[in-house]
Amino acid sequence: MAPPLPAPLLIGCAAGFSGDRTDAAGPVVDTLIARLTAPDAPPGQRAFLIFETLAERTLALAQLRRRADPEAGYEPLLDAMLRPVLARCLAHGIRIVSNFGAAHPRAAARHIARMARELGCAVPPIAVVEGDELASPAQRERLGRTLGPALDGLRIVSANAYIGAGPIAAALRAGAQIVVCGRVADPSLAVGPALAHFGWADDDWDRLARATMAGHLLECGAQVCGGYFADPGFKDVPAPEAIGFPIAEIDADGGVVIGKAEAPGGLVSEATVKEQLLYEVHDPAAYLTPDVTADIGEAEVTRIGPDRVRLAGVRGHPRPSAYKVNVCHEGGWLAEAEISYAGARAEARARLAADILRKRLHGLAPRIDLVGALSLFADDAGRLLAASPPGDARDVRLRAAAAHAERGQAERVGREVMALYTCGPAGGGGVRTSLTPRLNTVSCLLPREAVPTRFEIVEGTA
Repeated sequence: MAPPLPAPLLIGCAAGFSGDRTDAAGPVVDTLIARLTAPDAPPGQRAFLIFETLAERTLALAQLRRRADPEAGYEPLLDAMLRPVLARCLAHGIRIVSNFGAAHPRAAARHIARMARELGCAVPPIAVVEGDELASPAQRERLGRTLGPALDGLRIVSANAYIGAGPIAAALRAGAQIVVCGRVADPSLAVGPALAHFGWADDDWDRLARATMAGHLLECGAQVCGGYFADPGFKDVPAPEAIGFPIAEIDADGGVVIGKAEAPGGLVSEATVKEQLLYEVHDPAAYLTPDVTADIGEAEVTRIGPDRVRLAGVRGHPRPSAYKVNVCHEGGWLAEAEISYAGARAEARARLAADILRKRLHGLAPRIDLVGALSLFADDAGRLLAASPPGDARDVRLRAAAAHAERGQAERVGREVMALYTCGPAGGGGVRTSLTPRLNTVSCLLPREAVPTRFEIVEGTA
C-alpha cells in the first residue's frame, strides 16, 4: 500500500516589496492559525509565512546602508513587519521564509534573535542563505569577461545573482524555523517550502513549475487580492484600505488554490489571478526562473468558492543553465525641482517657465513635466509639450529633472528653479528641490557553477 500523501501546504504572503504595509502579516497569521487548529485540519498540515521585500535596486540601496553601518544592510522595516507576529508564528509552528536579509542576512538573523528574546520566546533555529552576492575575485573576473566594456570604469555597488529554492529547502530540512535570504528569485520563496514539505526531486519539472506559479501569484502581496487590480467603477474592490493578503494552498501534486486572509478588504477572483499570473512574464510558455522553466500556455483558472481560485494546467521544463545577475553601480546624480503656478493663465506661465529652464540649463537636457497639464505622457526631450497646444489648466506643478555625473552640474537644476521665484514668470511658488545619488544597472547571465550557494543555521539550535 502506498504511503499517504503529505497534507496540503499553506503559504501566506505578508509583503510584496520593501515599503509594503507593515500590518499585513497580522490577518495572514490569524488565518493560518485558524486553519491549522480547525477541527477538520488534515493531519500533518504545515504553514509558512513569506515576506518578499526586494526589487531590482533594493539590494544596492541596502549595500550602501551597510557601508555606512556594518550592522545595517537588511530590510529597514524588518522589525515593524515581523515583531507583531513573530511570537504567534513560533507558538503555532508557522515557519518564516524571506529575502529581507538583503545585503546582510546574518545581521538580519541577529536582529530576529534579539526580537525573539525581547518577546520572551526561545530563539528558534534561524538559517541564512548565502551565495547570491558575487564578491570573490574569481566572480568579479568572470563578470568582467562576461560584460566586457560595459563594466569598464564602473564603481560597483552590488553584484548579485538570482539564486533558487535549493538552499532554502535544504535549510528547512535541516530544521530551520526561519530562513533569511538575500537575492533569491521571488517565486523561490514558495518553492523552497514546497520542496522541503513534499520531498519532490529537484528535476520534478511539472510540480516545480506549479509551485513556482504559486509563488509568483503570492510574491506581489496584495496585487492578487485586488490591490493593483482596483479601478473604481470598472473593477471595484471592497475596502481596499484593509486588503487581506494572499494565502496559497499547494497539494502534493503541485495543485494550487489561491485565497486570502480573513480581512474586510480585497477579493480573489478569476480576473485578479489572471492579471497577476501574467504580471512580469515575458513568455507565458517559457517563464524562466532559477528552479524551472514554467509554462502557463495551457493554464486554467477556475473560481471554486468565495475568494478561492484554483490554478491548473501548469507545466514545467528544465531550468536554465545560468543565473540572471544584476550589477548595480554608481550613476552620478539626479536633481529634481518643482514649482507651482495657479489661477488665471497658470498653464501659460508654467510653459514660459519651462522654456526659460531649457534655455538656462544648456548642457543638461532636463526633462520638464507640467503636472496637471502634461506629465505622464510627455517625453524627456519635450517634443510632446512643444507640439501640444496650450490649455487653460489653472493648477500646474512644474517639475524639472536632470542627471549628471558631476554633482555641481546636477545642482544647477535646483538653483535655476529657485531663481524663478523672482526672475519670473509671475506667481510661482512652493519650490522644492532634491539631489540624490543615482544607481544604474547592467545585467548578464552567469553559469550556475560560477555561483555556489549554501545555508548555515546561525542562531538557535536545530
